[in-house]
Amino acid sequence: MDMAMAVLHQLWHYVQEVVPYLALGFLLSGIIQVFVPSNWVARHLGGTGLKPIIFATVAGTALPICCIGSLPVAVSLHEKGARLGPVLAFLVATPATSVSALLVAYGLLGLQFALFIFVAVIVLGLIMGFVGNHITVSRPGLGKLGEKAIDPVCGMEVDSGKPSVISTEYEGTTYYFCCDMCRRKFSKSPAEYPAACVTGTCSCEVSPKVSRVVQALRHAFITMPRDIGPEILVGLVLAALVAAISPIGRFVGDYLAGGAAYAVAIPVGMVMYTCSTASVPFVHALIEQGMNSGAAMALLIVGPVTSWSTILVLRKEFGGRPLTIYLVAIALLSLAAGITYSLL
Repeated sequence: MDMAMAVLHQLWHYVQEVVPYLALGFLLSGIIQVFVPSNWVARHLGGTGLKPIIFATVAGTALPICCIGSLPVAVSLHEKGARLGPVLAFLVATPATSVSALLVAYGLLGLQFALFIFVAVIVLGLIMGFVGNHITVSRPGLGKLGEKAIDPVCGMEVDSGKPSVISTEYEGTTYYFCCDMCRRKFSKSPAEYPAACVTGTCSCEVSPKVSRVVQALRHAFITMPRDIGPEILVGLVLAALVAAISPIGRFVGDYLAGGAAYAVAIPVGMVMYTCSTASVPFVHALIEQGMNSGAAMALLIVGPVTSWSTILVLRKEFGGRPLTIYLVAIALLSLAAGITYSLL
């Protein structure tokens, strides 16, 4: 009973911590889906060069949302035409460069620490963007991830290789849709929509203004919670179990000294849910107890960008191979950042 109460206490703590940011993330996803033209996203985030990755990284550093709040935004950007590289760059840059986390880091750990982690995360985001743009995934029955189909209702390009792609069958043909609203319109009268209709904009973008607001709210707080809400909830439950059952805090305090600290800090950062702001005091306490400052840097970077919810949503949206590459790359890049900082 005591253990169950401890898990519930931790879960409630995490829910209170992430719900405001998650609500903001859902709202931004609805705005992106309805008000941001798909050709604009494709132009700024759909290319293979450096510009889309820089754009996603800078946007990530500016948005005041946590790692979990960034998930619905990233999914919506991908559904609008963003490539995997900018999406991964956004997921790295957003949670680890919040203004509150940087200010707390400056107050507790000094200007050098705060500036280094800000620059390091931006560099990590750019590198992850390049890595993501070179990842291709094939799935039986779905074709290759990144393969485009045309929404017959609005003419928008959608990724037909995603496991979560919205689709329906009509007269032996599979049709793919940018959003559930288009699917419902098609289902009511499929004969009205020619498959080759290409307008370059979503029907969400040409509806009356009041209707567009309703559509944005529906996508934000009905469609997105339905699509990735279960993965986020499972991630929070797993984080609560780890925090309540495993004596990770004492383990880290005992072994995070010297070079061996990296072998513990990075796996612990991946296992624990560590919000960027809330984890700064924890890392400060470990440094005060003699922890390697480079390992502290690695822990502070890797924690916010590898939450359980992030792992589960990436697995659902992009598959196991991209997730594995993401985690390995984050671990190696965080290790390199930590060692670099320890040498300063």
